[in-house]
Amino acid sequence: MGFDYTPLAEKLKPKSWEDFVGQSHLVGEKGLLKILISQGKPFSFILWGPPGVGKTSLAFLVGQTLKAEFIVVSAVDTTVKDLKDIISKAKQLKGLNKPTLLFIDEIHRFNKTQQSFLLPYLEKGDIFLIGATTENPSFELIPPLLSRVKTFILNPLSKDEILLILKRGLERVLSETKEELIVEPEVLEKIAEASGEDARSALNLLELSLELTKAYGKKVLSLKDLKEELLFKPIKYDKAGEEHYNLISAFHKSMRGSDPDATVYWLARMLKSGEDPLYIARRIIICAAEDVGLADPMALVVAVAAKEAFEFLGQPEGELALAEAAIYVASAPKSNSVYRALNDCYEEIDRSKELPVPLHLRNPVTRLLKNLGYGKDYKYAHDYKEGFVFQSYLPEDIKHKQFYFPSDRGIEKKIKERLKILWKGFKIYDK
Repeated sequence: MGFDYTPLAEKLKPKSWEDFVGQSHLVGEKGLLKILISQGKPFSFILWGPPGVGKTSLAFLVGQTLKAEFIVVSAVDTTVKDLKDIISKAKQLKGLNKPTLLFIDEIHRFNKTQQSFLLPYLEKGDIFLIGATTENPSFELIPPLLSRVKTFILNPLSKDEILLILKRGLERVLSETKEELIVEPEVLEKIAEASGEDARSALNLLELSLELTKAYGKKVLSLKDLKEELLFKPIKYDKAGEEHYNLISAFHKSMRGSDPDATVYWLARMLKSGEDPLYIARRIIICAAEDVGLADPMALVVAVAAKEAFEFLGQPEGELALAEAAIYVASAPKSNSVYRALNDCYEEIDRSKELPVPLHLRNPVTRLLKNLGYGKDYKYAHDYKEGFVFQSYLPEDIKHKQFYFPSDRGIEKKIKERLKILWKGFKIYDK
């Protein structure tokens, strides 16, 4: 008996707009893409969305609707020579008043040279491009190409949409095999949950589970028959892509926002996805210095200690040290006064350039320098009560300038109170 090797996901690709599931904002009754395509005029666009949400199917429907020459390539194995051949034929068809749609799957894998090659032909309308990508086009596509195309975002499929696709898939399998196989409703629910909003993954899981049921000689596929090995799906994460930046941004902002629950959640997401723990440790240290600062100086000590502890312990034990530090930083009072002070100094230096060091602050390391006035009238702080004496420490041109303004939070409130007493009448610490 021969086998049908065509995957169920391929068999179920929609043949019409009515068959398409999801992305109602693009292909629904008032869907923008569907309305534009219905006018019959082709244009170039990028379909950006996660795996298994219909990018390829949508591109085929567009080609079918426009009755254009529809050419499909993958960026993985397409060369500039291949593109030249395609465009040569497209120009001939253009002369016969027939447009060419070039669908490039995984277009983010095209290098800059390949992307640049397409530009003049898109400009002249020799070809119209449909690109599909799981990566953020802003990161992966060159600006000149982005300026010539419209980007449409495809959303993850909902559980109900995945369920509808699974029911269609089950009907297709049962109608083809003519087998009397019962699949309990809870099974489809579980597969929909395990698929991670990916229709292709869901259909593959259903197909494998049905094959396994037949191999065991069973007539019923129940929830307890679903194998954990099949249900497991790695968390989607690309350490060089957008998700990397999205998660680290959420992690840092949760620490800055004093939400320890969100902080440890994003930490766990990154660790479970395989992010470099030392990269995470560096972000905790940055947040301790930038966002906690002198409101709680111990935050930086804890953060650096966590990094050293992880290097000493490794995984998984070292992850606890990172979690402890992240929660501490998230829970600490916040002040970015140090961050602002440093940046204000940089701006002042850019304005006033290299102002000379006042003579009384210079070190008279030779007799000549002493005769020139180096160190003259300098007051040694420890010779005075409280270890403080009033004198100017900034260049003459900016001697009244202030850069550090402590907050009223945490330990920094005490720092502020002391500085107000020491510099009373000269510096103002209440902005």
